[in-house]
Amino acid sequence: MCRSIKPLYNYEPPATSEDVHAAALQYVRKISGMTRPTRGNEDAFARAVESVTAASQQLLRELVTSSPPKDRALEIERARARAAVRFGAPAA
Repeated sequence: MCRSIKPLYNYEPPATSEDVHAAALQYVRKISGMTRPTRGNEDAFARAVESVTAASQQLLRELVTSSPPKDRALEIERARARAAVRFGAPAA
């Protein structure tokens, strides 16, 4: 599950709030051990996702780097190429 969480810092275009929320959701799912909370846990789960989202957005705003931003599209292509080598090309 955590493999779904991708680095969000120092990319062009920058991570959207939806990207940050999705990463927070994956993190809360991982540490809670549930993909969907029970009714009794829904509120706690939602609060945790919102807290992690807020903390992540603050972190991304405050980080400083001197390196140029990476091209998100180029990084996606590189990841696909690595996956093709590792798992084989998908069937056509």
